[in-house]
Formats: sequence, C-alpha cells, structure tokens
Amino acid sequence: MAVKIFIKRKSVDKNIIELTVLLKRMRALTLNQPGYIYGETLRRIDRSDECMVISTWRSLADWEEWFENEERRSIQSEIDLLLGEDTEYAIFEE
Repeated sequence: MAVKIFIKRKSVDKNIIELTVLLKRMRALTLNQPGYIYGETLRRIDRSDECMVISTWRSLADWEEWFENEERRSIQSEIDLLLGEDTEYAIFEE
C-alpha cells in the first residue's frame, strides 16, 4: 500500500541559497530510490518561512529504507543544522 510522507521545514531567508543547494541534492538522490513515486513541495501562504514536502512511496518499507540511507541522513543533518531545528515527519497511508 502506498504511503505519503509529510515533511515540514521552516526556512531562514538568510540561508536560502545553502538550503536550496541541499534540497536539490536530496531531491536528486530521492529520484533514484526504489519505491519512490513522486513528490511535491508547497510553501505555506500565511507563513512564508514554512514549507511542506509531500513524498509518495510505494510502501512503508521503501520509505524506511530511504530514511535510513546514509547519504540522505548526512544531507538531512546539514539541513537541520542550517535551519537550527529538526525536520518534522508524518507518515500516512492511502
């Protein structure tokens, strides 16, 4: 059964260039992962510093394998350090 992962981040305008580079690296890696279907990034209208990524995966196992991927974890650590807080994840099934 497919799952959707909601990934919430708050950005900091002063770090937007660095953040964009890291997110593009993450996206490039994601595209080659088994079970990845698609993703979209939304920016919150009433809070321009907040964005939500909705990532769709074939199965929870596919997502979990990607979540534990060392390269992903490394980039995610850089993102969290840059933003000064942990990224939030919520997992939903279709």
